Amino acid sequence: MKEIKPIGVIHSPYTDLKNMPIQPKSAPEVEGQLEIFEEYTDGLKDLDGFSHIYILFSFHKSVRTDLIVKPFMDEKLRGVFSTRSPNRPNHIGISIVELVKVEENIVTVKGIDALDGTPLLDIKPYMRKFDEHTTSREGWQDNNIDDIKDIKSDDRFL
Repeated sequence: MKEIKPIGVIHSPYTDLKNMPIQPKSAPEVEGQLEIFEEYTDGLKDLDGFSHIYILFSFHKSVRTDLIVKPFMDEKLRGVFSTRSPNRPNHIGISIVELVKVEENIVTVKGIDALDGTPLLDIKPYMRKFDEHTTSREGWQDNNIDDIKDIKSDDRFL
């Protein structure tokens, strides 16, 4: 398998893993920057035409791999692949964020939920006609009525 190398670094206001938003919907107005390394800046061409992008990143502070976890917004133990826990076998995260602007090698986004200094692995455009599924099910989250905007991270995944 080919080695995955970061294409840049995420800059955000979050310097501590505690009390961070657990998803982009928890911080819709919080801005961050994706600093793209020089050798990858040509890949930003035409990105500014999209309203939202996927960012894939490394949970670089995650040191454990747990196959069973107690996720945020739930009290039951769940299989890690049915959650967004950072303590996964490959420690890869994904978020959909709003694209604000692209200036040279800096991509400004809203809805950032990553720790400052997080390695950025990839960027992909969000395309409603490909990505939206209006009949999706939310698994164990279907019964969860908690408001995600009010939930922050704690020490369960440190």
